Amino acid sequence: MKHQNIVLLIIVFLSCCSCMDDEAYMNEQKLNKTVSDIINEDYVLISNEGNFMYGNASISYYNKTTHELINDVFSKQNIMPIGDVVQSIVLRDGLAYIVVNNSGKIFVINMGKFPHLPAFAYVGKVTGLVSPRYIHFINNSKAYITDLYAKSITIFNPETLDKTGFISVDNKSSEFYQHPTEQMVQYDKYVFTNCWSYDNKLLVIDSEKDIVVDSINVGLQPTSLVLDKNNKLWTITDGGYKGSPYGFEAPSLWKIDAKSRKVEQVFHFKEGDRGSEVKLNGAKDSLYFINKGIWRMSITDENLPSKAFISGENKLFYGLNIDPVDSDIYAIDAIDYVQPGLVYRISSQGKPIDTMRVGIIPGEAVFSH
Repeated sequence: MKHQNIVLLIIVFLSCCSCMDDEAYMNEQKLNKTVSDIINEDYVLISNEGNFMYGNASISYYNKTTHELINDVFSKQNIMPIGDVVQSIVLRDGLAYIVVNNSGKIFVINMGKFPHLPAFAYVGKVTGLVSPRYIHFINNSKAYITDLYAKSITIFNPETLDKTGFISVDNKSSEFYQHPTEQMVQYDKYVFTNCWSYDNKLLVIDSEKDIVVDSINVGLQPTSLVLDKNNKLWTITDGGYKGSPYGFEAPSLWKIDAKSRKVEQVFHFKEGDRGSEVKLNGAKDSLYFINKGIWRMSITDENLPSKAFISGENKLFYGLNIDPVDSDIYAIDAIDYVQPGLVYRISSQGKPIDTMRVGIIPGEAVFSH
């Protein structure tokens, strides 16, 4: 689940949960989607976290050309629930790797790799994880899984789905769960990951030796991480919260040279702002992020923009993704964390294209091309 809303989601769960509708997971109707359909379609998968501890996470499928939307594709195809909190999805080589955070597993489903299986069909899983967050592929036989609580990054083989090792990130502190690892980007052989909860670091991992070799200090609680076309790292921090034992400060946006690992620029927000979800457009020369509304700036700008690109009025923007092909914006509105959320598809010029009603607490959109 997204970082800043963990406590709120627990409160919502305790106050609003009701009996699960078991019949929703017993629907035997198969999806009318063949693998050949999927291969030839320009589509988006949308992860819907669901309510923490409620097991009502889901995946939505959206066809960019026809605007067709199918919700809950995993459960409908496989006649079982996906689990508790879908954190992230990676599409690679005709498969979708779905990270189910609170269930401690990764489901793998068919998105074209196996012609004899239907689209969205279960093909395997990685289990025995503590609190998995994101996947980064080093090559065809090695990938990393970050984790909120494990104090290590899991190494697994995508070809066999076997766990093959661990990278310790334990700083030996008993006071906080440092270092909780999150998103990953790679420059040369080095993988960078941001550490969010009660932390202020980006870790640097040598992907040949599978060890942490360096760290970079940033602001309190970096939420996300990207690498632009000039090999500059960008991370945005949320600054913690008032009363936090780890501290509290205004959010900030950091620009760091990936080669030298030196901080080049820091953009400071106002106290009361809430920075999150830094993303890049397809050309990797424009930066987007959430601060109530959605903001856009060039990677060469010297100052933060003065006005939001997309207003956040009457919305709760919780996730943000940019299509790497056409740079359409997928702005994700969690609404109230209880009812099915909305995904707004908006052109790079700011014009509305489509609105999708998806699952509960949509988190991210992942693109097929």
